[in-house]
Amino acid sequence: MKKVLTDTAIFRVLGFKQHVLAVAVCASLGLGMIATAEAAPARNVNPPVLKADAPNVYVVKKGDTLWDISKRFLKNPLRWREIWASNKHVKNPHWIFPGDRLLMCDYQGRPILGKDEGDGCAGIISRYLGDQKLQPQVRLESLNNAIPVIALDDIKNFLERSHIIAPNALDATPYIIGAADQRVLAAKGQTVYARGAGLEAGQRYAIYREGEPYTATDAKGRKYPVALELTQVATAIASKNSDDITTLEITDTFSYEVRRGDRVLPIYDPMLPTLFYPVETDNVVKDGKVIRVQGSIGTAALGSVVTLDRGSQHGVQSGHVFSISQQGEIVTDPKTKERIQLPGQRIGQLMVFKTFDQFSYGYVLSSELPIKVGANLVTPSDDE
Repeated sequence: MKKVLTDTAIFRVLGFKQHVLAVAVCASLGLGMIATAEAAPARNVNPPVLKADAPNVYVVKKGDTLWDISKRFLKNPLRWREIWASNKHVKNPHWIFPGDRLLMCDYQGRPILGKDEGDGCAGIISRYLGDQKLQPQVRLESLNNAIPVIALDDIKNFLERSHIIAPNALDATPYIIGAADQRVLAAKGQTVYARGAGLEAGQRYAIYREGEPYTATDAKGRKYPVALELTQVATAIASKNSDDITTLEITDTFSYEVRRGDRVLPIYDPMLPTLFYPVETDNVVKDGKVIRVQGSIGTAALGSVVTLDRGSQHGVQSGHVFSISQQGEIVTDPKTKERIQLPGQRIGQLMVFKTFDQFSYGYVLSSELPIKVGANLVTPSDDE
């Protein structure tokens, strides 16, 4: 197995001129790497429990997600893989597409779900048992049409344009120093100037904005930065250099205009996945928390993106699903006058979709109550 350097270690090892600009956005395999590997079967002994109103037949529609479909059938959507009858003849037997007809079948009292390939439940059970006599078939279908586990449109900007890096990772990188016509803000089609070495005329670059740093508190109660969050705001082409000033023509902006202080880095072009599969969380360091709600002052709900204080170095992988627990209220005992903390309450679930060394982005799959910063992460083993 190859050794994976941490974000900070890579920045220290590589020289700036050749590598640091690129590493600033994709430092370490943990930064933005999306795991879509097969998950091991769940360790539960009892068979998954169907919902009382689970349909016998369901036709997949455009806009469906695998998580939503799972919730139609199972009380615990995490156990989707245990009932799925896959077709080993196709490259990825778990892809399903709009128009696919799903059948709920029974095998020795156990629910089995699969795609109807014209042979009904008999064929689905045969595929589940691995007794497949069908000839390989070719299906011409765009992978972009495959049903994702979660809505990719909700997380696309975070997959493509948001990154968490070491606090000193940008110390030597170029930054915007001004714009043409003395503009304070610049948009598509306008000219800006960057100061710093390493930019080459004719090359395309991404322009990033530093967000509020993630902090920790030392023994004396003083806060200090432990990570920076970058959000891409634009792309630009370098047209010419003069001493340490580079002229850039903005080609696109994303939600924000370019301003002084924004960082100039190489284009980061991730290969976005179409599917995330739940994976076991046995080796995750416990007691994780939600530490930031993206795009909010602190409250998340279904479809929100949150930052977790657990990353690849804590054993977290893309596909991990956590329950979310809200800390119980502290009340006064009416008899003894003691201050008592009530038990925590499960208020939702989230799935990790992007990991860094010390942090991760999670997508809220369900929420019974508003999810606040400080909410606890609970692994399925602790939730059973």
